[in-house]
Amino acid sequence: MASSPFISLLLLLIISLSSSSFAQPSFRPKALVLPVTKDQTTLQYTTVINQRTPLVPASVVFDLGGRNLWVDCDRGYVSSTYRSPRCRSAVCSRAGSDGCSQCFSPPRPGCNNNTCSGTPDNTVTRTATSGEIAADEVSIQSTNGSNPGRIVQIPDLVFVCGATFLLQGLASGTVGMAGMGRHNIGLPSQFAAAFSFNRKFAVCLTSGRGVAFFGNGPYVFLPGIPISTVATTPLLINPVSTASAFPSGEKSSEYFIGVTAIKIDEKTVPINATLLKIDGTTGVGGTKISTVNPYTVLETSIYNAFTSAYAREAAGRNITRVASVAPFGACFSTENIGVTRLGYAVPEIQLVLHNNDVVWRIFGANSMVSVSDDVICLGFVNGGVNARTSVVIGGYQLEDNLIEFDLASNRFGFSSTLLGRRTNCANFNFTSTA
Repeated sequence: MASSPFISLLLLLIISLSSSSFAQPSFRPKALVLPVTKDQTTLQYTTVINQRTPLVPASVVFDLGGRNLWVDCDRGYVSSTYRSPRCRSAVCSRAGSDGCSQCFSPPRPGCNNNTCSGTPDNTVTRTATSGEIAADEVSIQSTNGSNPGRIVQIPDLVFVCGATFLLQGLASGTVGMAGMGRHNIGLPSQFAAAFSFNRKFAVCLTSGRGVAFFGNGPYVFLPGIPISTVATTPLLINPVSTASAFPSGEKSSEYFIGVTAIKIDEKTVPINATLLKIDGTTGVGGTKISTVNPYTVLETSIYNAFTSAYAREAAGRNITRVASVAPFGACFSTENIGVTRLGYAVPEIQLVLHNNDVVWRIFGANSMVSVSDDVICLGFVNGGVNARTSVVIGGYQLEDNLIEFDLASNRFGFSSTLLGRRTNCANFNFTSTA
């Protein structure tokens, strides 16, 4: 006997419900990964954020302490999924908006009425302007820690529209900056919120292509070497913003740590220890970590004491000092210097952190810059008498070190150089997928 249409429909419904109850849950990554490449002309680090509909690979400068992602919306920003949150909306509040925007031109990305405004900041040239806070779709690769995995989407990643003139001074081909700072709309916080993983990220820079991880480890480098941090120290909060322009009362989104002493071959450099502390009223002083400074920058009195002490230790090893080569002040002949797995065999630099047992050791590969066939220079530069921050640990000193920022527990972890472990930051396996 033929079944009635009602029974057929009922059977179809039961089958549909049964199959859906056994359906696989949607993929939720435990971690994300981005390549980070050094631009050899500017010495800036860049990454690619795949944004918009249709998707556009946007090359942006990787800014460790930047507040947010900002991109040029004046020139060629086209997307069917772009949206600008209404003024005083929850998104605007989360972004720390300091005002509402009106635009007197036809609507377009970056120019809409009754939207909220933010401050895109070129932290290389210290130039900032006002720009529309916006949201758009972003695609990013997941990872299992050893290889890239499947691509996942964030439908409404918040960013700020910048202007074309803000790109001046940035690496050629870039269209903005990717801010990794401690801010509600910094990329690490947004990535963690989108996929409910820990507010943690790690960066491994190199002179070529390095890597940034977001979420939990492991961090595995060829040939299958898992890397972990060897020590941690508290992340400090500077109560006064270090951005080029900022609303009154805003805290710094940059990452500060407590360096309490600087040593060379275990001998303490005589410096004014007050400069190593952050002034709670002005925000001046302290030590921060930066990817927009190519080399470590020291306040003048610290710089002078440091380079003098280093030259004395070098002379004790029969290393000859030669004429300075800008921007460096202390340069040496390679004539009596050997080369090891950790770079040139030169005096070791120790940054003593919150206690004497936690020491960041800087070997020749991260302290000496080769400027010619027979001359190397100490890769530290003079930051001036009235330096806003007394010590800025720059990109060269970070290369081939895995550094980890745990925003939930407020800890900074570091591996020391990976060169001693027979790998480096260029050895993440981007060539095959998980």
